[in-house]
Amino acid sequence: MARPLRLLLSLVLGLALLLVTAPAQAASLVTVLRYDASRAAEFQSTVNQAAQIWNSSVSNVRLVQGSPAHFVVVADNGWPRALPTSLGRGTIWMGRQATSQGYDRLRIATHEIGHILGLPDRRTGRCSDLMSGSSAPVSCTNANPNAAERAEVDRNFAGGTPLVEFGRLHEDR
Repeated sequence: MARPLRLLLSLVLGLALLLVTAPAQAASLVTVLRYDASRAAEFQSTVNQAAQIWNSSVSNVRLVQGSPAHFVVVADNGWPRALPTSLGRGTIWMGRQATSQGYDRLRIATHEIGHILGLPDRRTGRCSDLMSGSSAPVSCTNANPNAAERAEVDRNFAGGTPLVEFGRLHEDR
């Protein structure tokens, strides 16, 4: 076989190998986080919805129910809060105080999971900013992270430095 033909054949085979293995390599970059919402009482289905919102919004992390859990969600009578202990790990309290004041359950759950995913509070007052939390009006029901918040979570799980302070309770009131 002539040398140019061998080089061309090697190039074609090399490219074919890259095309076959690239999706598998990309899939392996996704971090899977297990969460336990069994103690979230009436908020359990809301937490599952919030997890699905994050799953449809970011590509570097997937949230699934399971054990052992990376983070747990608990219902109580206080204000909603999160204690991220490291990226993807911690505890969320779905406090009933905010929902009794009219704040949206799904927005709260998605916001608190945002802390576990490395996002800090950003009290902008804008409903379009998920991490603006309770600084947005009570009437705000937007439970979707904006483009910047989605990109920040993807960066966090691609090796970036999360801006959230780990080991500190994040209570948004």
